[in-house]
Amino acid sequence: MNTEIPGDLMLGLEEIIPEGFESLSPEAPLVAVVVSLTFPGMTGESYEIMRDFTRSAFDQLLENGARAILIDSSAASPHSAIAAGEADAVLFLGGGDVDGALYGLRGPIPKAYGVDRKADEFCIDMIHRTLGKDQPLLAICRGSQLFNVALGGTLVPDIVPSALHQGQAGQPMFLDESVTLAGGSKIRAILGSERVTVRSGHHQAVDKVAPGLVVSAVADDGIIEGVEHPGYTWAVAVQWHPEDRDGSDEDRRAIFGALVAQAVLRRRQLARHM
Repeated sequence: MNTEIPGDLMLGLEEIIPEGFESLSPEAPLVAVVVSLTFPGMTGESYEIMRDFTRSAFDQLLENGARAILIDSSAASPHSAIAAGEADAVLFLGGGDVDGALYGLRGPIPKAYGVDRKADEFCIDMIHRTLGKDQPLLAICRGSQLFNVALGGTLVPDIVPSALHQGQAGQPMFLDESVTLAGGSKIRAILGSERVTVRSGHHQAVDKVAPGLVVSAVADDGIIEGVEHPGYTWAVAVQWHPEDRDGSDEDRRAIFGALVAQAVLRRRQLARHM
């Protein structure tokens, strides 16, 4: 198990949360955003990526009229779980690698970075809590991997070759990747196409699919790029980064818009039963 403590670099709230949320009505849907503001070995490059992607996710929530609460999985507490439980939907963002011991892996992981066992355990607990309340759930990249691990699945610890999924030496980390979306899946209904181009930058992925999950997206080399749980109202996970501003604006708006729409529906349903 990696026993490193979080690094010195840490995202600042003023960098990732835009102004404007305070102007929204208290009746607007509330989305809990689960992300680590720091992780072991965070570099300047990973800091900038985490900052830009997290800010983009918050921007999308604001543009769709949703309030947001940040849940820092690198400094989580019981109060964090309580706060997330009061949200209308939960969004799990990307970050470092998942501790291999959590899915039965022994020994070191090639190219492992950012492993934070406590953050992993918190996120896994949060996933169970979210599903237990049937809150709408969107999990991105690391979030999608934790979604699978939380329910009993495993991961490919290091994709070889990885050229389809992340930039190679001397190249930018993120690149365009083509994926095929499964017929009948929620993500295909959201994006409206069988084939889409997405932004990827990962060296791990879902391997053994957890019981209850179904594969919703596959890369050209067979790597799983998305899973969903049909046993819950709306539980969607994608390996790629729809919040990457270098990707499709239309697809980004569609995915975050769908999450907020589900949050609105849940809020209305709960209000009717009060």
